[in-house]
Amino acid sequence: MRKIIVGSRRSQLAMTQTKWVIEQLKKAGAKNEFEIKEIVTKGDQIVDVQLSKVGGKGLFVKEIQQQMLEGGIDFAVHSMKDVPAELPEELYISCMPKRVDARDVLICENGYTFETLPQGAVIGTSSLRRGAQMLAARPDFEIQWIRGNIDTRLKKLETENFNAILLAKAGLERMGWTDRVDFEALDADMMVPAVGQGVLAIESRKDDAEVTAILQLLHDDVTAKAATAERTFLKAIEGSCHVPVGGYATVDGYDVTLTGLIASVDGKEVLRVTKTSTDEIALGQDVADDLLGRGGREILASVNV
Repeated sequence: MRKIIVGSRRSQLAMTQTKWVIEQLKKAGAKNEFEIKEIVTKGDQIVDVQLSKVGGKGLFVKEIQQQMLEGGIDFAVHSMKDVPAELPEELYISCMPKRVDARDVLICENGYTFETLPQGAVIGTSSLRRGAQMLAARPDFEIQWIRGNIDTRLKKLETENFNAILLAKAGLERMGWTDRVDFEALDADMMVPAVGQGVLAIESRKDDAEVTAILQLLHDDVTAKAATAERTFLKAIEGSCHVPVGGYATVDGYDVTLTGLIASVDGKEVLRVTKTSTDEIALGQDVADDLLGRGGREILASVNV
């Protein structure tokens, strides 16, 4: 039986996610032997510069995709929010397991909450989206960028001049740290999550039918429908982590509801649209068109200068 080579970034979270996928595939009936191949991406090597200034999300997947195109690995497990809207023609997202909690969480020092944080509190985040929405809600906050894996950021909260940091709840869940860390989950209406946040994207070659069949053991149609709406929106606005953009979809029966957000970096301009449709692709395009028509195009142009 074929041995399946799985590509993964070296970070603790990436390895945990990859091992989880392999474990779930075996539980679902996959009889193959799996081997993990660690791949260091440019995004992992550059830890002292804000991502939006050095190339954005593609930094975490390009080397992995190249290995897949060359046949060095058979599939790769990504956090969907790290995957650019455009993929190489030969590759595709062939599996999305069931989504976990997509919300962002605020982790404060000294027992503070969002409401009780002092005037001028310093909030650490590497996300323009999170920073903009924080400033929209609390213009008195000071946003400072912070990089590194989850553990590194938690240590920086203790040792550096931050009053709070923002993380994705999905990362804490996958690391099994929701009981170890005191956090405040921010409602998605107040803090629109990143496109694909909480979703694992398993990427493989389109012409590898055997691997596709194995991965389908974990695929979740509801998650895929929501993620498709969000990624269609992101692609339509040509969004990236260079700009404060959020998108979050939920599915109820045949209906998909998508909230899209475009904001200025300082949070002074925040555009938000929510629509529902049974066609997730048309919905993503419709929300994008609406936001761009309301002034989103001008905001994006000013941020991209």
